This record gives sequence, C-alpha cells and structure tokens, in this order.
Amino acid sequence: MRRLREIAGRTPTQRERYVDLLRAVAITLVVLGHWLIAVLDNDDAGRLRGHNALEDITWARPGTWLFQVMPLFFLVGGYANAASLENHRRRGGDAGGWLTGRSGRLIRPTTVLLVLLALAALGARLLGAGPTQVREVVWYATVPLWFLSAYLCVVLLTPVTYALHQRYGLAVPVVLLGLLTLGDLARLLGESRLGYGNFLFGWLAMHQVGFAWRTGSLPMRPRVGWPLLVAGLTALLLLTLVGPYPTSMINQPGQRIQNMSPPSLALLALATAQLGLIMLLRAPAERWLHRTRPWTLVVAVNSVVLTIFLWHLTAVILLAGALDALGALPTPQVGSTAWWLWRIPWWIMLAVVLALLVAVFGRIELRGSRRPAGRPRALPAALCRTLARPLPRLLVVVLGFAAAVVGLFSNNVAPKSGDYLLGLPTGALVAYLFGAGLLRLLRSVPAAGPD
Repeated sequence: MRRLREIAGRTPTQRERYVDLLRAVAITLVVLGHWLIAVLDNDDAGRLRGHNALEDITWARPGTWLFQVMPLFFLVGGYANAASLENHRRRGGDAGGWLTGRSGRLIRPTTVLLVLLALAALGARLLGAGPTQVREVVWYATVPLWFLSAYLCVVLLTPVTYALHQRYGLAVPVVLLGLLTLGDLARLLGESRLGYGNFLFGWLAMHQVGFAWRTGSLPMRPRVGWPLLVAGLTALLLLTLVGPYPTSMINQPGQRIQNMSPPSLALLALATAQLGLIMLLRAPAERWLHRTRPWTLVVAVNSVVLTIFLWHLTAVILLAGALDALGALPTPQVGSTAWWLWRIPWWIMLAVVLALLVAVFGRIELRGSRRPAGRPRALPAALCRTLARPLPRLLVVVLGFAAAVVGLFSNNVAPKSGDYLLGLPTGALVAYLFGAGLLRLLRSVPAAGPD
C-alpha cells in the first residue's frame, strides 16, 4: 500500500483521472456480471458442466444493460491510446516504435495464460480426462480473449485512425456508425456475412469517440451529456422493445440477431446512453478522485486490470472444481430464492480466488508495461540493424499483431467441444505464439533514432 500511495502521489496534475476510474469500474462490472450469470452443476453422468443463467431467467436479460460495459473499454482505450501516441511522437518516436511498446502489457500476460492453460490441458489429458471436457474448460477460461483480439486490431490501427480523427474529427465515428447500420440491415435480411465488418466498425466508433474526448473536440459537459443520455435510452428502448433487436446485450442462443458479436446498433445506442451518463458524473468524480484513498484504490486496480480480466473466469473453474471435488457445490434451481442467495457467498469466494491469482500473475502485467532491457547482441548484428529501421520494424510489428489476432480469433470461433491435445486448436496457438514472439523480439531491439 505504501508503494501504491507513492505512485498515486506522483500522478501529474493534468491527468484525466476519470478515465482510470471508468476502466476500474468497467472491469469490476464485467467480472461481477460474469460471476452472476455463471451456472455450475452436474450432468447425468456426474460431470461438472456450466451454462449461462440468462438462458433460464429470460426476464433478467435487460439487466445486461447495467453490466455490458465493453464499449467503455474502447472509449477509455481511445483516450489512453491518443495520449500515449501523442507523448511518443513528442519524444521523436514513430508508429512502429509506439506499437512495439504498446504491445508489451497486452501480450505478456495473455501469453502466460495461454501457455499455462495448454500445459494444464496436456496434463489433464495424460491423467485420463476426456478431450471434450478438457476443451470445454479451456474454452470457458479463454472466453475473455475475444475482447483482446478486437482490442489488438484497434490498437494496431490507432496511428491511422488517429490521423483520420485529426483531419475529420467526429465525422469518422459517424461514418462508422453508418457502416454498422448497413451491416445490421444485411444481418436482418439474412446475409450475416455482410455484417462481419461490424466486429471492427462498432469498436472503432467508440475508440474514435475516445480520441475526441482526449483532444477536446467532444465537450464532456452535462449540457451535452443529457441529450446523449436521453437519445441513447430512447433509441435503445425502441430498438429492443419495438424493433428487431433482443433485450440481452450479450449473445444468447436462438436470437435472430445478436447484440454483442458483432456489435449491433442497439449496443451502440446503449454506449451512447453510457457516454451521456459519463459526462454527467465527470465533475463530481474528478473532485472525489483528488482524494488520496479513492485515487490509490483506482491506481491499484488499473495496475493489474488486464490480469483481473484474463483470470476471472479461471477463478470460476478453480472454485467450482474444488467445491465439486469436495461434494460441497450447491446446485439450487436457477432463478430460485436459494440460487440468488447463493450468489453472495459465491461472489465472496470467487473474489478470494481471483485475489490469489492476481497476487501471483499481476506482477507479469506490471513487468510487461515496461520495455525490457535491450539485448541486441543475442541476435545477429545485421538483423538488429534491420529491425531498428522504421519501415522494417513497422512491417514486422504489423505481422506480429496480425498473427496474434489470428491466433486469438481462431480459438474464439473454434467449436466449444473438440479433440485438442492442448485444449486449444494447434494452429491458433502456434499463430498466437509466433506473433507474440515477434513482438517480444522487437521489444528487445532498440529502435534507431530518438524514441
């Protein structure tokens, strides 16, 4: 705590602390939401299984409007990426150098998670576990990685999209919203493939709004917040209660169109309402964050925010597995009074398990946020000179990002069950590790010129 207070005390006065608070609140809501809807019981053969409570409690699906905060991650990501890119360029750095440094905190903790899951899956298989059961457990643990695949794409495009923002401002998210609307129309007409672009258009739109917040082209004031809040809520109600969109802001089986994957117009309406609410709360939140204790807590959460996100479903697997092995896993009927009351000790125990995981793996995220000491002598001198030049460096970093995204996305879309020796599609794991290795290599070779 002393170290955290020291870090909090060194915060520059011009820092927008509200951005950090929003990130901390968003991760908290994501974790609590996933823990709330997780249902663990046993099948007819006595094996542990899990599913989504909203499949049974359909009346609770509008409750996802409170917990669906993924747009906030891209909003604050846009603000943070714009600030980071500006500072990097002010020091004389280029796009390749910025992308190389930015990848460290994202890639390193993710690599540790995937490698440990693969080793655990291999061990389980060697001990006699069935391939389907192993795959289902690994699939569940890697559900958070869909977000990272999308976010890596957005980060990779930041030097280009930020340049577009500097030239065209808020016209860029307006165009992206139009493209997303066309994609939704195609999906509603049965042409789902034409809506795949929404995976990028939706998240990029929120990321661009984050740019606008950073540069001041979007006034973060209550007089702007009220219209956005009212318009967003009105559109959301019309699109879901009158229009063709489901009320659930997370994917549910059997829906004609999904709101989450890819992002839909209804999800962007919710994001608009959230943006309005953010504007209304900004001034009092900033005053509160200038107090030592609240700001220290926010700093603490943000220092391990990716670790919390990556491991919070693994905590569910570990706790449920332990309780099931002890014969102490309650299985009340979903939606019953007993089930809702069980959520309270369930959350408390999961918080303890996650805290232990963060204590072990959080330091990896902290190390990944700093560029490791360069060791160019471990590589051929000619290769170091080549990788230090701006254009080759940029090409390799793009290849690294692309391979990592392909690997993560391939695992996301692979079947939930299957015979995978490591619990993950081999090609997906190889592609990701190849991309992660390239990015790690670049971080060990200093860029030419000022950085």
